Amino acid sequence: AAELEYESVLCVKPDVNVYRIPPRTSNRGYRASDWKLDHPDWTGRLRVTSKGKTAYIKLEDKVSGELFAQAPIEQYPGIAVETVADSSRYFVIRIQDGTGRSAFIGIGFTDRGDAFDFNVSLQDHFKWVKQETEISKESQEADTRPKLDLGFKEGQTIKLNIGNMTSKKGGAAKPRVSGSGGLSLLPPPPGGKIAVPPIPPPSSTAIANHVTPPPVQKSSNASSADILLDLDAPASASKAPVSATTDLWGDFSTASSAVPNQAPQQSNWVQF
Repeated sequence: AAELEYESVLCVKPDVNVYRIPPRTSNRGYRASDWKLDHPDWTGRLRVTSKGKTAYIKLEDKVSGELFAQAPIEQYPGIAVETVADSSRYFVIRIQDGTGRSAFIGIGFTDRGDAFDFNVSLQDHFKWVKQETEISKESQEADTRPKLDLGFKEGQTIKLNIGNMTSKKGGAAKPRVSGSGGLSLLPPPPGGKIAVPPIPPPSSTAIANHVTPPPVQKSSNASSADILLDLDAPASASKAPVSATTDLWGDFSTASSAVPNQAPQQSNWVQF
């Protein structure tokens, strides 16, 4: 896995000053005022890279890019990188060579913004390292926990109750009848019958106001036309019983009463 890791660049600053610092005599921390700030011991380029979870501060030559010193950092803040007590532009880093020897040197930036970028790049990298560590720890704990078996066992079944579905006996679900006003009315029982309201008997007034055609005078000569004229006679209307269901002229009783009696008209039938 270490061979597959690649190196990424986190920050590059073209100007950085390097100082030799005196050994720390107490626990009060480093102070940049104790250094010879006007006469740096080396000037070059700073590059911050990362490979895996480890960050590297590399001091390189501006022109050739030759490596001057390198400081591996495995924790920040920590002993590998420390800030000074009297300035935000100066830091103390621990450099190491290939043989395992280490030394503490001071670095400083002319621009305060460069110092801020250098500090933030290290903070972001180790924040990512912390998140990766927590995620890997949670995944390992999840692997050790007993897994839940949510599958169906052999012969195990479930039952679902869904509305408006056909029952086991084959009968369809009864639909709800929606009445007026948005209220749901239950359907009538299956064995019941709806009673038909009775038809009221015809009143005597409707029979009295029944409109009959005027009488037609018969001709002196008896022929087959007399039989047809007998259909219009008022006597035939009085013989047939009048029912309320066939009385289509009852609504015109008032209109017929207002018409005056007219003289009987002559028949238009022609005798052969």
